[in-house]
Amino acid sequence: MGICFTKIYDIPITSPSPSSPPQPVVKPGFSPPSMSLTKKHSQNGTVLEKPMVDVNTLFILERELGRGQFGVTYLCTERATGKTYACKSISKRKLVNKGDIDDFRREVMIMQHLTGQPNIVEFKGAFEDSKNVYLVMELCVGGELFDRITAKGNYTEAKAAAACRDIVTVVHVCHFMGVMHRDLKPENFLLVSQDEDAEIKVIDFGLSVFIEEGKIYRDLIGSAYYVAPEVLQRSYGKEIDVWSAGIILYILLCGVPPFWAETEKGIFDAILHGDIDLESEPWPSISESAKDLLRKMLTKDPKKRITAAEALEHPWLKEGGLATDKPLDSAVLLRMKQFRSMNKLKKLALKVIAENLSEEDVKGLKHMFSSMDTDRSGTITFEELKTGLKRLGSTVTEVEVQQLLEAADVDNNGTIDYLEFTTAMMHRHKLEKEENLVKAFKYFDKDDSGFITKDELQQAMSEYGMGDDATIDEVLNDVDVDKDGRINYDEFVAMMRKGIHT
Repeated sequence: MGICFTKIYDIPITSPSPSSPPQPVVKPGFSPPSMSLTKKHSQNGTVLEKPMVDVNTLFILERELGRGQFGVTYLCTERATGKTYACKSISKRKLVNKGDIDDFRREVMIMQHLTGQPNIVEFKGAFEDSKNVYLVMELCVGGELFDRITAKGNYTEAKAAAACRDIVTVVHVCHFMGVMHRDLKPENFLLVSQDEDAEIKVIDFGLSVFIEEGKIYRDLIGSAYYVAPEVLQRSYGKEIDVWSAGIILYILLCGVPPFWAETEKGIFDAILHGDIDLESEPWPSISESAKDLLRKMLTKDPKKRITAAEALEHPWLKEGGLATDKPLDSAVLLRMKQFRSMNKLKKLALKVIAENLSEEDVKGLKHMFSSMDTDRSGTITFEELKTGLKRLGSTVTEVEVQQLLEAADVDNNGTIDYLEFTTAMMHRHKLEKEENLVKAFKYFDKDDSGFITKDELQQAMSEYGMGDDATIDEVLNDVDVDKDGRINYDEFVAMMRKGIHT
């Protein structure tokens, strides 16, 4: 077929770098074992601003999987587990200015925020040494969706519907969680395996941004055949992702993009002024329902364009019941379930950390909270939580919803406020920052002794109506490994990092 995909001007939005949290003031004599890394700022990397590591001590980097403009992706094996991953290595020389570094940090934050969601590649972690930064993520061995399209020429309608469901699910989840992708194209979707019905995962969030309500985006960004008309007019929002998904669906069904020209300018003119062809071959043999969905996804006026949530309800995508019979355990539901099972000390410690997160840290969570808080009351009720989880594809009973609400509702007032929501949704990557853990430990260690005593536990937890003897004894039994009747820093860190939102 020979379709050539040309990048247009990739000018990522530059977000202000989150302000560095103040270094904790540590009383003489209190020196948690791993605090040495926090104290010696010279050991922190210039990109990720966390201690540098030799990635070869954690992973064995093996054969090259691919090479792009900014980095090389390798097959890698985790030394501790033997599990295989994909490791993208990017030379720090490529990150030449503050804008480049901010863009990379934002990509890491977005991947941390979205990992665990359906059809989004699992994120293992980000690492830095003196020369490179590394992104380690799930290994997808089925190749690019684009390669499968070109090998086939086109898909059957059933196969196209299945692939399109995965792609639109990505758009829906991103938008619900406060992320605009901005560069959806077949090359950014990989198949998990070589199987005919392999799951599709999106892998690249290099041009993605957190959605800021009310903001009009003006950067000319994306890839030529998939770019929405309003991007070319430099006035757009999240609707551009639905357009790009519609272009991919068009190619899935007929093998070529709807707007075609020999030059980039010609492609842009066709996007702005042309109409999609649903009449010539092979369109007479394609169902009216498929064409109806395409027209709605490729509506030029973004205000009239179908949303991702509406597209998932379209009859063509639901043919065969596949869209509704496959319950999705979203990361939101999994994180809430994990939070429910935590001991009460850990819940309170996460709340302390949540109170101190930067604006940059909580951008996506703020959008998610707004998406669930439909009456704009500042709290999420039982009905809003039930509806929000359903919109994310999770199937939960009313009893389970009530249990999740009660778990997240730390102050027991019957609803979940923004801080409680942030606390329950916190991802494990927030616990990689030593200063977050130190700050939480010191909240409980009132006398700076280096230990959390039973009295200090009782004092902190009684503020939230949790300070009964049975609860205190339960926490100590769970966390106090050496059984000396108090919790030291190592025991606290082990508790905080155990089983948190992977």
